[in-house]
Amino acid sequence: MSGSGVLAQVMARVVARVGEAAIVWRRLHGSTPRPAMGPSPTIPEARPQGRLPTLKMPTAQGWGPGQKPVAAPGLQVQAYATGLDHPRWMLVLPNGDVTVSEACFLPGAVNSLFDYAMVSTMKRAAAAGISPNRITLLRDADGDGVAEVRTTLLEGLSQPFGMALLGETFYVGNTDGVLAFPYATGATRLAAPGRLLTTFKPGGHWTRSLLPSADGQQLYIGVGSLSNIGEDGLDAEVDRACIHELDLVSGHRRIFAAGLRNPVGLAWEPTTGQLWTVVNERDGLGDETPPDYLTSVRDGGFYGWPYSYWGGTVDDRVPQDPVAVAQALEPDYALGGHTASLGLCWLPAGTLPGFPDGMVIGQHGSWNRSTLSGYKVIFVPFVDGRPAGPPRDLLTGFLAPDETVSRGRPVGVAIGPDRASLLVADDVGNVIWRVTG
Repeated sequence: MSGSGVLAQVMARVVARVGEAAIVWRRLHGSTPRPAMGPSPTIPEARPQGRLPTLKMPTAQGWGPGQKPVAAPGLQVQAYATGLDHPRWMLVLPNGDVTVSEACFLPGAVNSLFDYAMVSTMKRAAAAGISPNRITLLRDADGDGVAEVRTTLLEGLSQPFGMALLGETFYVGNTDGVLAFPYATGATRLAAPGRLLTTFKPGGHWTRSLLPSADGQQLYIGVGSLSNIGEDGLDAEVDRACIHELDLVSGHRRIFAAGLRNPVGLAWEPTTGQLWTVVNERDGLGDETPPDYLTSVRDGGFYGWPYSYWGGTVDDRVPQDPVAVAQALEPDYALGGHTASLGLCWLPAGTLPGFPDGMVIGQHGSWNRSTLSGYKVIFVPFVDGRPAGPPRDLLTGFLAPDETVSRGRPVGVAIGPDRASLLVADDVGNVIWRVTG
């Protein structure tokens, strides 16, 4: 190993130890706040962490023989597919095939001691590395709940994430743009080159989720920010931290809603036809400050980032725009601080026994708080198009009780081909889990 490589490792260990000491100090000098959850959360006062932000992540261990997550009472879970390579997102096709995007975060430039520590920690937690850059197709032809057919549908992509199928066109959300591929029902490989529909700047929050409109005329695309709070200037954040609407007929793209630091999962609520998303909020203000959230998305709405959070709560670390803060909309439902809520899908009543209408959320799990949060799949019940009640744990057991290791980390969620199961992508366990009654 080169001298610079050894130095980098030493510096990473030093910063990680300092971060651990900061965690201990915070525990000794202040109690762990209650989770900020629900429509009217109690959000603790911001405590900027400065140059010693909390850095804590479990070591990736994976699942041993016979091990699996813990399903809620009345449910069971089994592996739908194993041996994947960082599965992040899923799309269930009309013929019952399941496509899975396999991709990974690629660390950028390392410019500080904290960068060294963060990248080292993320690699240990299997949260960063070489990206597979492919989409795999899974098929359960005999209907036994296990995919026995596996093929590479597409490869050589650029950190693919979201997918959509409209008619005979298969859409892929690469980190640097949206591609359209010719598709025929039952195809197990797409050989024709993709057509580039629009481009995005890569870097920072890299996922590009896709959701078609009900009439198939538009694609909605989630694009996260480049930075935490605009540290590189707002010119670098143009067309980021927002949801785009791409008209598939004209090719015109516009910002549908802005001020959303990292909107990932997108879903339609069927009663109202309203678009909903889950958003990862900013770092460095405390364990529960501010919470990630689930919210309906208004056309033209602004949700605060980077100037404020949870409506008009100003972030003093950011040069302010009072007009923008005055316009900031308050989210609908808090999901707890730094849970990394990524996956989102609508669960119709009766899909799983004991679960009414509501949204399922895959919480990937925190890396930047003293007590870890997330690392589970939760359910938020809905009544008349709105959240109605506390969240329920649907799938747990991904994180060891002592928080030292994670067997898996849930990301994408989708209703199974049989419409009576839930599929969960686990990008540390490299498994697609199937939850049933």
